[in-house]
Formats: sequence, C-alpha cells, structure tokens
Amino acid sequence: MKLKNRVSVFFLMFFFLNANAQTSQRIMPLEEVLQLALENHAQLKLSVANVKIANQQTKVAELQQLPTITAGASSFYVGNIKLMDENFSKVESFEMPHFGNTYGIQASEVLYKGGLVKKSIEISQLREQISELDLERDQQNIKFLVLSNYLDIQKAINQREVYLHNRKLAQQRLDNVQKMYQQGMVTRNEVIRGELMIKNLDQAILVIENNRLAHNYQLTTAIGLSPDVLIVPDENTGEIGALNNLQYYFDLAHTNHPVIKSAKTSIAMAEKNVEITKSERMPTVAAVGGYNMNRPLTNSLPAKDLYASTWQAGISISYNIDNLFKTGTKEKLSKMQAAQATNAMLLQQQNLDILVNTSFLKFQEAMKQAEISKESEKLANENYRIIEAKYLNQQALQADMLDATNAKLEAELQYANAEINVLYQYSNLLRATGTL
Repeated sequence: MKLKNRVSVFFLMFFFLNANAQTSQRIMPLEEVLQLALENHAQLKLSVANVKIANQQTKVAELQQLPTITAGASSFYVGNIKLMDENFSKVESFEMPHFGNTYGIQASEVLYKGGLVKKSIEISQLREQISELDLERDQQNIKFLVLSNYLDIQKAINQREVYLHNRKLAQQRLDNVQKMYQQGMVTRNEVIRGELMIKNLDQAILVIENNRLAHNYQLTTAIGLSPDVLIVPDENTGEIGALNNLQYYFDLAHTNHPVIKSAKTSIAMAEKNVEITKSERMPTVAAVGGYNMNRPLTNSLPAKDLYASTWQAGISISYNIDNLFKTGTKEKLSKMQAAQATNAMLLQQQNLDILVNTSFLKFQEAMKQAEISKESEKLANENYRIIEAKYLNQQALQADMLDATNAKLEAELQYANAEINVLYQYSNLLRATGTL
C-alpha cells in the first residue's frame, strides 16, 4: 500500500473512531442551550460572584451609619507613692492598694460630615450597579458565543447533507459511466474523473464532520454538558423579527446596551466623587458618650481601695484645618475625572453606533444574499439536469458535467449557509443593541 493511501486510511479510521466516541445525540432547542449557558458558563459564575461582592461592599459601607462602640478592661499593679521635694529628696511615702483595674465603654456616632457617609454609600451602590451591568454585558457575549457555535453545528449538518446528496448523485453517475466504459462508449479517463469527484466529496465530508465535533466540544463545555453528548440543533432555530430602520436600532442601543448604561453610571460616580471632595470642607459633628470605672482612688492621701464610677455624654466637633489648602486641588481633580467620564461615554456611544450600523448593513446583506442564493440554487439544479441529460446521451463532455456538478454543489452550499447567516447576523444586530 502506498504511503499516501496509508495516511488516508489512518485519518478515516481516526475520524470514525472519534465519531463513535460520541455516546449520545441530543436534540436541543436554542432556548434550552442559552439557558444552560447562563446557568453554567464559568465566566458568568465569576460575574455573578462580582455582583455579590459589590452587594456586600454596599452593606459594609452602610455600617458607617451605625455608632462606633468600644469597650475595654485592664488590671495592673500599683506601687507605693513617694513624695519628694524640689530637690528630689524623699520626704514621705504612703502605702497604696496594690491591685488596680479599670472598666470603660465609649460610644460615638457621626451626626454631620457634609453628607460624606451618605455619599459614600451611594458610591458603593453605583459600583454595585456597574457590576450588575458587567454581568448583563457578559451574558450578552456568552449568549452570542453559544449561539454562534450552535449555528455552526447547524451549518455543518446542512453542508454534510448537501455533500452526501451530491455524493449519491456522483455515485449514480459513476455507475452509469462504468457501464458505458464497459460497452466501449467512453474512455477510462471518464471513469477516473468520476472516482476523483467522489474522493473529493469524501474529503469534504470528513472536514465538515471534524468541524462539527470541534464546535460541539466548545458548545458542550460552555453549557456544562459532557463532550460525549452530540448536540443536534432543533429545526425551528430562532425567529427573525421585522427589520426596522437604522435609527430604531440606534435608539435601542442607546437605551439598552450595558456599555452605555455602565458609562452613565460611571458619570454619576464621578459626580458623586466631586460632592464627596467638597464635603471635606465641612466639620465633623458627632455625638459621644461613655462610662468608666477605676480603682483605686489615687487623688486622695491616703489612697482608697474604692471604685470611681463616672459617665459622660455630649457633642464633639472637629475640623481638619489643612483641608482649607488641600480640598481645592482635590476638587479640581475630581471635576476633571467627571469630565473624562462624560467624554468616555460619548466615545462609547460613537463606537456603539459604528457597531450597530455595521451589524445593520450585514443583516440586510445576509437577507439579500439568502434571496439570491435561493434563485442561484434553482438555476444551478436546472442547469445540472440539462447537462446530465445531454451527458448521458453523449451530447456533452465530461468537463461540462463536472462544471455543472461543481456549480450545483456551490449553489446548494451557499444557500444552506445563507439561511444560517441570516439568523447569525440578526443575532449580531441584537447583541449590538444590547437586546440579545
């Protein structure tokens, strides 16, 4: 056996063994696939975790509204008191109760700080919204990724059916040519050409099957299924909505796309930071209170082994004088950051408009191509039937028959791909508007 033939046999054996490794087939509608992706995709699990973390950070920020309470206790040894004159000469000493301890509890609550606590909580809530919008954006991307693999599998199935049908016709034609060759009506060259055509179709089918397995592995991994499951798309895959004008999709994107929503939230955060910076100019007013119990009493001679119990409550006011000089510079920076956030949103909107416009044109193009491909398929099939009839009556050359066969195969493949491409481009348009 020649080396080339051995290699071909090896790859064919590998393909069939790999195909048989698929233990089960499962017909799955697109809605089920998308739902499994939202539940099981690793990226979305990370995004969900980020949302939970942001939510918990908001709860932590809200703790600033609660009073601060501290409690303490201590025990210590007290030495004897020694009295000394101005020359540090010992005058007298007194015995002291040697065991001492203290107990205390202090509480304070910020009453006013220029709205800093409230604005800090609002900043945290805005961060929480951004994490939710990031999750929404990731969901859109994952849904489109999964949908692309799903449609690629459907495309591979359609292409395989086209090639198998054309292989069946090629085999029938080869059988007829072999009969004609046996009758001396054609040369051996005609038979060889027919055999080569079948080999080329077999190679194309092999490539398509491997492509399908590759897309199947990606899809099952994304939705949390075993790669041994061979997914078969539902025949009723998706629905195409009515095509609206371009401005409709622009408005839809500006209203719904997570990127625009996130940019608007970033602007709100930047503006809130400006307010927080301004609040540094204000004093801090807090309610304070406490209770202390100390032993022994050392403010009398001799000292008494008794507890002194005291409590206090009041208002404290503090102000960082250096804020008079520092806050202006900080405020200028925060205003610059707010302006930058606004410009970033405008840039995001421009980029999104470009994406929507491109997706809109591609969707229109896909629909037009589907119409053209359908007509081309009809013409190619009609041409094939005419040439085949002439060829069988020896009124056309083998080259004419091959041209007609290739044209028919190409037209059928284009039509099969065009139908899938319409749904793909429509889904891409929905993703561009943030409504997939």
